[in-house]
Amino acid sequence: MAHTRRALLAGATALLTTAITRRQTQALGSGQPAAADPGRIRPWPANSSYWQYRGAPVLLLGGSKDDNLFQIPDLQAHLDEMKAAGANYIRNTMSDRRDGGFEVYPFAQTADGTYDLTQWNGEYWARFDRLLALTRERDIIVQIELWDRFDYSRNNWGPHPYNPANTRTYTAESTGLARDYPNHPGTNEQPFFFSTPAQRNIKPLLAVQQRFAEQVLTRTLPQPHVLYCIDNETSGDELWSTYWADFIRERASRAGVEAYVTEMWDDHDLKGSQHRRTFDHPERYTFVDVSQNNHQKGQAHWDNFQWVRQHLSARLRPINTVKTYGSDEGPYGTDLDGLQRWWRHLIGGAAAMRFHRPKSGLGFSPKAAAAIRAARKLESVVKPWALTPANERLRERAADAAYLAMAADGGCALFFPAPGKVVVDLTSVTRPLNVRWISIDTGDWGPATTWAGGAPLLVETPGPGLWVAAGVGGR
Repeated sequence: MAHTRRALLAGATALLTTAITRRQTQALGSGQPAAADPGRIRPWPANSSYWQYRGAPVLLLGGSKDDNLFQIPDLQAHLDEMKAAGANYIRNTMSDRRDGGFEVYPFAQTADGTYDLTQWNGEYWARFDRLLALTRERDIIVQIELWDRFDYSRNNWGPHPYNPANTRTYTAESTGLARDYPNHPGTNEQPFFFSTPAQRNIKPLLAVQQRFAEQVLTRTLPQPHVLYCIDNETSGDELWSTYWADFIRERASRAGVEAYVTEMWDDHDLKGSQHRRTFDHPERYTFVDVSQNNHQKGQAHWDNFQWVRQHLSARLRPINTVKTYGSDEGPYGTDLDGLQRWWRHLIGGAAAMRFHRPKSGLGFSPKAAAAIRAARKLESVVKPWALTPANERLRERAADAAYLAMAADGGCALFFPAPGKVVVDLTSVTRPLNVRWISIDTGDWGPATTWAGGAPLLVETPGPGLWVAAGVGGR
């Protein structure tokens, strides 16, 4: 009886998903509904280093407990918690590896236990549709990753539908896919990422990949709140990335909308040649993601990010950091490292910051939520998109001691990664600044004070922990 109920539910879900797909496909074919929406996510015309949504500039802040959020069973409650703290930015990998035991694959499983890669599992796509609907209702921007290399290697590859051992849609001989890839995906041994015409032209595999990508785009292109990243921290062939970037943008053009696309490279050095593939091609990659800078610490973390900003200055684009590493439980630094990295990017001019999921990051822990609340308080005083990094105005500053950004009207944000003091040159600020301290540790307001303009001023944090000062007034 239970089996019958499950079968009926699966059938109903599949019918619903098919109906949604048909309606969305019709909408894409017309090119009208999405194209007519003036509120889509896009670079803000007045400062294209930042995003605009619903016709106004927006700072994207986030932290979440998983990467493929559309699969988690408590999605709505998690989104509500994030929204309450001021978060409006998530990462969603189109991943299906079964780390939590609740994930499902996108393809239909047949009676003999194999997968038919030409047929869909309606439950997978219904979950994805639900994520898109819930995030749109809450004005939460979704940065999608189409492919995650960890899905197709080591323990995740053995049971995967794409594995030729698990499907009759194609064979190992026709695709070159082996039954096992035991090494780290960074070895780039997996032919999955060499299927495109300019690479190995693996037609049976590419046809399935294209159908999957089409399904993602059918559901997302009509939505106003979606950004696209091709891969998770890839070190693979550039030709793979350019193929899918062009694929996404061409399908968007057919639909009468513009899709904003990037690639996430694995190189921890932002000056490395991998990153130039996106930095130097704004015609293809319409924003950049520099998450791997979050393997750096201290002053080098700031300096490398500022190098990117300068490199992009001839044609400004938003810079996102969808994965901020650092957690006491993980291998990439401490809780403090994670908070410092997130705030250096915010003060330094990033358009989007998200804490990576545990254990590699703080996720949506109390510390992450407090940092997001603190950032929204800062935004209520001085708008980050009006600020420019201005460390040259700091005197008697040790490396990594403080970071300053200032606005043309004298408004400012001063971040201390640790308790300390620094001299701020306010010589050109002719009127007093009304300043509010904000505790990053608690997300609460701290003391209010006034900084006199017209001369250098010694500024000291009001207590232990992490602090940011937000000032308005001045000129």
